[in-house]
Amino acid sequence: MSESAFPLDLSGVVPSRVGVGESFALKVKVLGETQVVPPTNFPFRVEPWLHGPFNLAAARELTFLDNCLPAWRGVLHVDGGPALQGPARLVLDGLRQGTFPGDTRPIATFDGFSWNTPGFHFLRLIEPESGLERWLNPMYVTPEAPTERIFWGDPHWQTFFSDGVRCPEELYAFARDEGFLDFGAISDHMEALSDRQWEYFMAVTNDFNQEGRFVTLIGQEWTKSPPGHRNVYVPGDYAPILRSSDARCDSLPKLWKCLEGREALVIPHHSANQQIGVDWSHGWNPEFERAVEIYSVWGNSETSAEKGNLRPIRFMGGEAPGQHVLDALAAGYRFGFVAGGDIHDGRPGHCLAHLQSHAKDDRWPQGLTAAYAPRLTRANVYGAMRDHRTYATTLSRIYLDTELAPVPRPRLMIRAASENGISEVAVIRNGERTANLSPEGDTRIVTTEYALGDMAPEEYCYLRVTTTTGEMGWSSPFWGDEVQE
Repeated sequence: MSESAFPLDLSGVVPSRVGVGESFALKVKVLGETQVVPPTNFPFRVEPWLHGPFNLAAARELTFLDNCLPAWRGVLHVDGGPALQGPARLVLDGLRQGTFPGDTRPIATFDGFSWNTPGFHFLRLIEPESGLERWLNPMYVTPEAPTERIFWGDPHWQTFFSDGVRCPEELYAFARDEGFLDFGAISDHMEALSDRQWEYFMAVTNDFNQEGRFVTLIGQEWTKSPPGHRNVYVPGDYAPILRSSDARCDSLPKLWKCLEGREALVIPHHSANQQIGVDWSHGWNPEFERAVEIYSVWGNSETSAEKGNLRPIRFMGGEAPGQHVLDALAAGYRFGFVAGGDIHDGRPGHCLAHLQSHAKDDRWPQGLTAAYAPRLTRANVYGAMRDHRTYATTLSRIYLDTELAPVPRPRLMIRAASENGISEVAVIRNGERTANLSPEGDTRIVTTEYALGDMAPEEYCYLRVTTTTGEMGWSSPFWGDEVQE
């Protein structure tokens, strides 16, 4: 029996794509009740005052929550069937767990697993004393080492320098070690930062960038409505600070002027919100605005609640007609899809904002971005976001792989999977659902093809996956002129 409270749930992450015989790691957490973790000032157990003029988190009534058991010890069983090679038991002994010195929480990484057959595979974790079990995210195993992998990230966090909690170092460490992310970015509100603080932000971001382990992007949020908030990312290790409160950068035309001659990616977000959403009539910059954040803790900006959106934006007045992502696509704007947290609660990758006592009526679980890339590098992650080589999900590592087969018979080759089961894979064409592709046999998996037929150059198409538990995923769109290439 474990030495502390009984586990309420298990959480684990495995890579989405590996080759036959390739070794991979399993990252696990044992979860309990969600509880408030009060701030402390080392070495004194004293709660500091957080209501200063440079920390607006108090205005959001934020507290730091944690749902990992404090000091659980025990054994987890691993079940993957005869195709799985590796340890059958994971021992959490209180010594080799946690993420920082003195941390005894049951968070650990276990190596030495591999699959001996190709295709989709699923792992199951079992806590034998309680019978508690959890299926992990699907893995697609290729006969050879994959030329392109799927990396998971969240490129949208705030710190206590603006209106979040926790400092940059804490956020990056959490994203890597507890959120189990492959990449991420702080994109704080620049209007709250000084030039010197921005230098510090870039230094911390660069320090945490470790290719092959955890990738960071230098990011920042340009905060003005109208025309709507934008996150700005660069592929390198430096960017100028861009404040909407600066007369040199206080409009979209001026923002484009500030970025002229630079490589940058500018991403609109929570576009459908009535008060701080995006007014698409201000235009689209095809050079910089290559992606849109379709989902975050604020909800799904794809389409309206009236048209079936199950996670509409509810905060600050709710939705505004004409500001959804489908409205931008209808206007001819070409975006890839990403999702993120827009988190303020200090937990990128495992945000609990929807459980904050004051926020249960207007927050949703955060989103994630999946990036296709051959290796985990800053350049590759940035390139995937720029080149529409991403897909977006709610807080679920849905597997989604689409391949565009060329003429003379243009079609989509589709692979989708979820440990929770798939209820539908909808084909969205020019804003309308034109097909519903359902699982055959194993309800966790969809493998099929969809005939595209003729597409005019300006027509677009993407997939929307919905699981039996209500989680969602969106492929980035492609356009008719890409079908003909």
